Amino acid sequence: MNKEIIKFIRKNYEMTQRDFAKVVNCSFALIALVEVGKRNVSKELENKVKTAFNIDDQDIQSITTIISEFTKGIPPFM
Repeated sequence: MNKEIIKFIRKNYEMTQRDFAKVVNCSFALIALVEVGKRNVSKELENKVKTAFNIDDQDIQSITTIISEFTKGIPPFM
């Protein structure tokens, strides 16, 4: 999991960084630092996100594919 995935999940749920941090049970500062690339996504944070949003590794792979397609300028099929 990386910063793009964190931001994608947060924006998909239309949450602020503060709201996301509350749901995941971590500090707002951590989410802000992760999203700007100043902190890496730890295994602990990854597990908290997966638990809070009920997502698994297959979901993460799907999100990665969507992000990859967007960066290529190709709209993904959903």
